[in-house]
Amino acid sequence: MLTNAAIVLGTFVTMELVAWAVHKYILHGFLWSIHKSHHTKHNHLFELNDVSFMFYGVIAILCFIYGSEKHDYRFWIGVGISLYGAAYFLVHDLFIHRRLKLFGKTKSTYLRALDIAHKVHHKAKDKDNSESFGMLWVHPKFFRIARKR
Repeated sequence: MLTNAAIVLGTFVTMELVAWAVHKYILHGFLWSIHKSHHTKHNHLFELNDVSFMFYGVIAILCFIYGSEKHDYRFWIGVGISLYGAAYFLVHDLFIHRRLKLFGKTKSTYLRALDIAHKVHHKAKDKDNSESFGMLWVHPKFFRIARKR
């Protein structure tokens, strides 16, 4: 039981690192043609960039399929990837980008710092000159800014 929980937690943390690297080097690299829809102001619910996250969904599904019979480590990796995906949807799509108007202002310094970091990331309208590519990890400088507000 503890091993499975460790696999889920380890996968979740690893997903933040993978998402950071994919965002910085792939989405702001050769897949910019897909990701730029996320950096363009629009008034529709979905954007072309949304298809890029099917990649993680397919990996999670394969982990569930191949790990389900014995509930081996692959199953628990699938759980970790899925939980990260759920956190991504909740934090990035709902809280930061307000795709659905569910959240109001927050008093949480962490959430304000996260929001500021993401806004700084979106200041650059091209694939270069962006910073803050992660989803949950926030550079300390954004905490300092959030505390001042």
